[in-house]
Amino acid sequence: MTIAIRTAEPDDAKDACDVLRRSISECCEDDHRHDAEVLAAWLGNKTPENVRCWFGAQANHSMVAIVDDRLAGVAVMTRQGRIVLFYVAPESRHIGAGKAMLQALETQARNWGLASLQVTSTLTARCFYARNGYIEGATAKTSYGAEGVLFSKRLVASYPQKPACRCNLAAG
Repeated sequence: MTIAIRTAEPDDAKDACDVLRRSISECCEDDHRHDAEVLAAWLGNKTPENVRCWFGAQANHSMVAIVDDRLAGVAVMTRQGRIVLFYVAPESRHIGAGKAMLQALETQARNWGLASLQVTSTLTARCFYARNGYIEGATAKTSYGAEGVLFSKRLVASYPQKPACRCNLAAG
């Protein structure tokens, strides 16, 4: 089995959309609880056209995981350090594709000079983020009506120090 992570391309949109929809429908049952209204709201914008737009947006960095030549995961991160989309195909869970994709996002965020990443996780992915060093915060309702968990991860050992105030020197 080979796992490759690469930048998403517009031609990936159809397969990526399929992964999104199957992951939500089949893996996130603890989140949607088979509530047709929640599921319809969650899946409503998951179309190939929208995914293609997300991949093409300059404000985003989009990645896909390829497992044995099949698209198996999709992730989108904003330049502000928010992971806004992160899903793995049901058959590709627990094989390292998600972890590799997350590490690639973290590398990109560091390259952009970001000090931290944030994500609103599903209940299903809660343990995944915790295992990968993300710190759990508050819970929040998602835009589609399910419960979400806020997570963050510090990417740098320390934040840059501000220069000392030199106000007193001018008062002399």
